[in-house]
Amino acid sequence: MNLCNINHGFDYELEKLCRIFLPFEKINILKTEEAAEIYAVCSFKGNLARATLNFSSKTYYHELPCKDSLEKTKELAIATCLFNCFKEATGYIPEWGLLTGVRPAKLYAKLLKSLGKEETDNYFRNTLFVSDEKITLCNETVEPEQTIIALNRPDSFSLYVSIPFCPSRCSYCSFVSHSVDKAGKLIDDYVDLLCKEIELTAKIAKEQNLHLETVYIGGGTPVSLNASQINTVMSSIRNNFDLSTISEYTVEAGRPDAITKDKLLAIKEGGATRISVNPQTMNDGVLKAIGRNHTALQTLEAFKLAREIGFDNINMDLIAGLPTDTLDSFKSTLNTLLELDPESITVHSLSVKKASNIAVNDQLPEIETGKIASHMVRYARKTLTEKGIVPYYMYRQSKTVGNLENVGYAKKGFEGLYNVYIMDETHTILACGASAVTKLRQPGGDYIERIFNFKYPYEYISRFDEICDRKKGITNFYENYFSKR
Repeated sequence: MNLCNINHGFDYELEKLCRIFLPFEKINILKTEEAAEIYAVCSFKGNLARATLNFSSKTYYHELPCKDSLEKTKELAIATCLFNCFKEATGYIPEWGLLTGVRPAKLYAKLLKSLGKEETDNYFRNTLFVSDEKITLCNETVEPEQTIIALNRPDSFSLYVSIPFCPSRCSYCSFVSHSVDKAGKLIDDYVDLLCKEIELTAKIAKEQNLHLETVYIGGGTPVSLNASQINTVMSSIRNNFDLSTISEYTVEAGRPDAITKDKLLAIKEGGATRISVNPQTMNDGVLKAIGRNHTALQTLEAFKLAREIGFDNINMDLIAGLPTDTLDSFKSTLNTLLELDPESITVHSLSVKKASNIAVNDQLPEIETGKIASHMVRYARKTLTEKGIVPYYMYRQSKTVGNLENVGYAKKGFEGLYNVYIMDETHTILACGASAVTKLRQPGGDYIERIFNFKYPYEYISRFDEICDRKKGITNFYENYFSKR
């Protein structure tokens, strides 16, 4: 698709808006109308925002006057024009309306403080065109999110540790993760250097008198490591960080086919208070379709084993909109998970990124999949809330089937604190490992600075000295902040 933007700089915003309606199409941004084929033209004439869309041999046009010359006002006006063109052309009304951001509940909470509930709801409904169902979802997540955010201190931070290895690569996955068969020879060196980075990070955190709130070991699949390697990593965390202050310690056990008794014992003895056992679906046919080399029975066995070992805070993930899945199959999956009685269930909507096998092999989900996925998430919300498992955080991703969202549901008192902190950007996240991103948040402010580690394990190993050098940015950030106080 060619998107021509004339006399304005809202390229990124309008491209994201186009992806609501054309999530898997390449979008070319143009600045003149000289191209042979223009699908959409967005421009201003004085204070008048205008959008023209050529779609299926028809032309659609909308215009809207701007109330003032503020950039936010102009952005909203031009986006509304293009949105109305697409809506008229396709007959599709996205439930999230104009919203393309990752954190709709964060925006809702911000407006709630200044406008109150009635005006916030009206703004979401009438200006952003968000459906009543999604407005209610925002409202439901605000209270638990804000309760968790209130636990934060100016000197708070969380620790994230990346284990970028998996038993095999799922077809929908776009994370920087490597199958153990292909990258297993790197693991020993990776673990050794990871522990050195953990030690260095802890030293810096102590120097800055930071207060550790939560620890999260993710990936990838952390249990791709053997029990000894898991013990090594978790011992490094325990020996270098003061864990007496933390409220939560999560390890993403993840794939049932990699979960064993000795690994779970290592995780338990290492200090974890919360784990995830992630089936994504309990339909063996769907598991095969997405490249998962385990069965639903293995999920049941892994969950039972975790309970026997003593884990009393277990999360389970599932995905709506997976290839070959049906609404009835999804319902069966959810009902099976409820019989297991986990403390929390996270319902993801399938997001297809360009690096995933689904995208690479042109197995993109059809529009109909989005409609089915919408029924799936609606069923999950109704069923879970009726069971007292309620939404506590929510976020969105691009290229998601049905333009839907991911929602964490939990029993009261079992909300995943790290999930809220990372999505709200509540406080600093110090991150270690390949593809990890440290996010430094200004205490008492909204400014965020990022420090990126190298993505791939082989880069992480071969250029480890550079990663250590980048850690100086943490010290510089905090010293700069405190020098201005």
